[in-house]
Amino acid sequence: MPILSLITFLPIIGVFFILSMDSRKGELIRVTALLVSIVVFFISLPLYFYFDTHAHEMQFTEKLQWIPSFGIHYYVGIDGVSLFLILLTTFITPISILASWHITKNVKEYMIAMLVLETGMIGVFISLDVFLFYVFWELMLIPMYLLIGIWGGPRRIYAAVKFFIYTMAGSVFMLLAIIALYFLNHRATGEYTFNLLEFYRLELSFAVQFWLFLAFAFAFAIKVPMFPFHTWLPDAHVEAPTAGSVILAGVLLKMGTYGFVRFCLPLFPEASHAFIPVISWMAIVGIIYGALVSMVQDDLKKLVAYSSVSHLGFVMLGIFAFNVQGIEGGIIQMINHGLSTGALFLIVGMLYDRRHTRMIADFGGLTRQMPVFATFFMIVTLSSIGLPGLNGFVGEFLILVGTFKARILYASIATSGIILAAVYMLWMFQRVMFHEITHEENKTLPDINKREFAILIPVVIMIFWIGIYPNSFLKKMDTSVNHLLKQMGGTASRLSSVHNRDKRDQLQKNVTPKIDIVPETKIEW
Repeated sequence: MPILSLITFLPIIGVFFILSMDSRKGELIRVTALLVSIVVFFISLPLYFYFDTHAHEMQFTEKLQWIPSFGIHYYVGIDGVSLFLILLTTFITPISILASWHITKNVKEYMIAMLVLETGMIGVFISLDVFLFYVFWELMLIPMYLLIGIWGGPRRIYAAVKFFIYTMAGSVFMLLAIIALYFLNHRATGEYTFNLLEFYRLELSFAVQFWLFLAFAFAFAIKVPMFPFHTWLPDAHVEAPTAGSVILAGVLLKMGTYGFVRFCLPLFPEASHAFIPVISWMAIVGIIYGALVSMVQDDLKKLVAYSSVSHLGFVMLGIFAFNVQGIEGGIIQMINHGLSTGALFLIVGMLYDRRHTRMIADFGGLTRQMPVFATFFMIVTLSSIGLPGLNGFVGEFLILVGTFKARILYASIATSGIILAAVYMLWMFQRVMFHEITHEENKTLPDINKREFAILIPVVIMIFWIGIYPNSFLKKMDTSVNHLLKQMGGTASRLSSVHNRDKRDQLQKNVTPKIDIVPETKIEW
């Protein structure tokens, strides 16, 4: 069964069903979109259960000719890196649609945008043809632009345009790098192809790797977003509807971190090594800056948005530790951030639906009025700051272990971000949920309803599952991560015999210390 194609394009089939419906039947449209997304999630589950943990090759692959005259194929597959990002996408989408039940403006168009967005996101994670990857990368921009620009807040047009311009600016450089790889591969092999696995075999000089790495990294750094390319994110989060913020934090930002792992590291191993100090310091500044700015926010949504800059800085720091612990910690932290921060945006949305304000000062004493809500809020808050036993701890622990093994200074400074996260998250929780009720409106707020309970309970289950038994996730990515590290080491070894070793070593010596690729390791929890 072509399971990857099925989960990718089933939402588009749902779009055609919705297009045939009367726009006035909002409830039927919502239910249809929800059912389609739930079916996609259940169809994606066999990817986990039938995934071969001992094989590093791409699995569930499908390959068809698309534009053969240009060497373009419909070529898809997954490994242990992309597996959980696909499952995260199919998990988050129905939750986001269920959280959109309050949308009454252009419901038909809204649900179409949500389903098209799901197709674009899944397509990015399964593409093994770089041209196909770029098509899906650009496709997901359109529905997210519409979600922010039509259903967003008062400054929605400004936020949507800023989001689009930033992402497009990075995409242009990435497209130029893709075209360069296309012709470099033809010059080396005589074959015109956009096959990513073929590109992995290219032996590129350090100078070529340097410039191509910059082009890809610029696009991915904007998407993460890394400091100082982060300024579009708070505006997009604040103005987006609740579901838009959830998907933006839960999945879209991971396309940047995924891009570094899937493209930059294996395609440009020497350049990746050379850029370790640059990327690491950008990540560290993002960790501390995001935490400090979160601390002074008076808007709940802005606070959560800036916390994403801090948390994703940890992901980048782990990836560029270049060892098993760091990279696996980075991958699992992508999942953790999607769950915890996505849940925080859901919680903020629930508060906004009741009070039509996001200002922290407008709340206080909600624990008495909303005890069930307070319980969920507390669990998600503790998850976000990395309490042991919850998902956030696993990712941060592995990232710091990997970074300490590679560079003690970086890890020592980054650790301050965990302390700051505890300060701004617990302080926010205290101001919102405790103290005396000073606003009369807060005395009559209802506790969560059945729909909101159905939204939060699956996320909380995943938070505890990853926190208590992370090995069910780590063992699926072990082989792929070890293969990535061997792949980088093997490429570097081949380059030393093909290019001018003295010149290359001198270039690298001026930029970064020697990096040793660690031998195969398996992490047991």
